[in-house]
Amino acid sequence: MASSELNERNFLRICFINWVLSVPLLLIFAWPYFFLCELYHIPRVISFPGAIFFALPFMLTLLHGHVTIALGAAHRVQYYAWLKKYPFTYGLLFHPIIIRTRFRLILFALSIFILMIGFMVN
Repeated sequence: MASSELNERNFLRICFINWVLSVPLLLIFAWPYFFLCELYHIPRVISFPGAIFFALPFMLTLLHGHVTIALGAAHRVQYYAWLKKYPFTYGLLFHPIIIRTRFRLILFALSIFILMIGFMVN
């Protein structure tokens, strides 16, 4: 891999693509959970947060994969280090904890817990 790909301009491009992809991916992965809640008449107060918590791990995994494909597994650490310099702009959605598999599994488990609460409320 050429070192020219590890510059701020390329990092900005990757970041912009991730921001653009985040909302459509969130919606794509949230709708099955939401429609399952609609099928079982679970209140929307419960189904909306559950759908978001359900979709986030899948969305974040794909966005992390995009960074890995764009830069390579050996260089993605530099991209995430660059994001740490901009915690309230570029790096807002992509905090370092997000790349942790444990965090994404916790979000998924939380969505299942919210679904169980919805079943009990209904």
